[in-house]
Amino acid sequence: MIKILRYTEYLYLIVAGFSIFRIFTDWNTDRSMAYFFIFFAIVSIGMFLFRRNYRKKFEQRKRDNQNK
Repeated sequence: MIKILRYTEYLYLIVAGFSIFRIFTDWNTDRSMAYFFIFFAIVSIGMFLFRRNYRKKFEQRKRDNQNK
């Protein structure tokens, strides 16, 4: 279960990286799509940080329950 959570974290980083790439390629041609990808990159990075925090709390709770 924890390995799946770790992989989904990095999927959010891949999406953010792709969005940043699209921002740079679309900035001069289609500014509205670039703004859309800016929003998407920010949300993806936020989701990465949220999921990583959630996974670490889950691992800590699992370790605490095993030590009891």
